[in-house]
Amino acid sequence: MEISNSIRSQILIDALPYIQKYHDKIVVVKYGGNAMTNAQLKEAVMSDIVLLTEVGIKVVLVHGGGPEINAMLKRVGIESKFINGLRYTDKETIDIVKMVLCGKVNKELVSALQLHGGKALGLCGCDGQMILAEKMGGDIDYGYVGEIKKITTKPIIDALNNGYVPIISTVGVGEDGQSYNINADTAAARIASCLRAENLILMTDIVGLLKDKDDDSTLIPYVNVSEVSFLKKTGIISGGMIPKIDCCVEAVRRGVKKTSIIDGRVPHSILIELLTNEGIGTQFM
Repeated sequence: MEISNSIRSQILIDALPYIQKYHDKIVVVKYGGNAMTNAQLKEAVMSDIVLLTEVGIKVVLVHGGGPEINAMLKRVGIESKFINGLRYTDKETIDIVKMVLCGKVNKELVSALQLHGGKALGLCGCDGQMILAEKMGGDIDYGYVGEIKKITTKPIIDALNNGYVPIISTVGVGEDGQSYNINADTAAARIASCLRAENLILMTDIVGLLKDKDDDSTLIPYVNVSEVSFLKKTGIISGGMIPKIDCCVEAVRRGVKKTSIIDGRVPHSILIELLTNEGIGTQFM
């Protein structure tokens, strides 16, 4: 469809207040789901990030890589095992996780962003002890799955101040040098809060929080964090949405202005979320 110049100019005028709002502010994007594996969606995400950086918004990209890890484990004959939604990570698996996340996936994203004209710097949570972690406690043994003890933001801030988009893989490190597999949503939330980010965006394969999980038209666009407990009790927040929303709540309570769960299957969903009045998905404040 051909768009007239007048419509193009109106789109830019409408976006201006949001560009001004986020200028020189930090936005953390947790990148995952179909937007990572679909080539067209990946192109859209990279172009969105480059556009945002060009208008003065500081973007930090935090990524997972579950499908790529599963594929590599299958290739080497290791069965993927999950407990309560977390990947059981034994000694062999943590080596694969590091290889895939810190190597293959991270560097492919760096290259993709640079091909779109951006400046990217690939980082791992082990770099500069950026994500200091310890073995997850409790009655269940998840192997080398870690809990975050501390986030060191200096490597991230240094990259931002030098005009780079930090692209962070979520492998943490213990004080003894042991590597730990860290949930990417959890890591993104903690990184956003430690950076005092203006917004944390979690890209998913769903439209957002729904009153009826089987009806996309029942999207709840805005949620105050004080309402989350009630929404859990009534069953509106359930299953796999619980840990994602808990990350959003934690980020807001730790100082992030706003968090959003958006549908990464929609091309340019990041721009729609940040640069329009309606946004996309569910916002938590």
